[in-house]
Amino acid sequence: MKKKYIVTLTQEERQRLQAMLSKGRAAARKLVHARILLKADASARGPNWSDDAIAEGLEVGRATVERVRRRFVEEGLEAALERRKPRREYRRKLDGDGEAHLVALACQQPPEGRSRWTLRLLADRMVRLEYVDAVSKDTVSRVLKKTNLSLG
Repeated sequence: MKKKYIVTLTQEERQRLQAMLSKGRAAARKLVHARILLKADASARGPNWSDDAIAEGLEVGRATVERVRRRFVEEGLEAALERRKPRREYRRKLDGDGEAHLVALACQQPPEGRSRWTLRLLADRMVRLEYVDAVSKDTVSRVLKKTNLSLG
């Protein structure tokens, strides 16, 4: 199978990677990625190993080798060595206003027939009062813990 991403290291990049490996003072993942790049180097001075040979020789998955190749070609040496930042965006279920409503609700008398509020009761009441479309008992717990509010 023809490789889509061909790694061609410059002399400076090769020296930097070899120096990093000789020192051995970096994260294991970073060192493995450096070894992958050195073995995948298709320049005149590189060994140009196949992905299968690199995966077997360094005891990593073939997908890891392919991923490191692709990141080197598309984003450069630093991106191939470093861990990628998460791209997922986390939105909070309860903003400041929702948290205020939750705390106010938890400070009120519990529902009829109950001696105290439970996390699940609070979550259900927040949805019923339409402060949020859905909220888990774990989110309610985190908010109440953050405010040092005890239900008992």
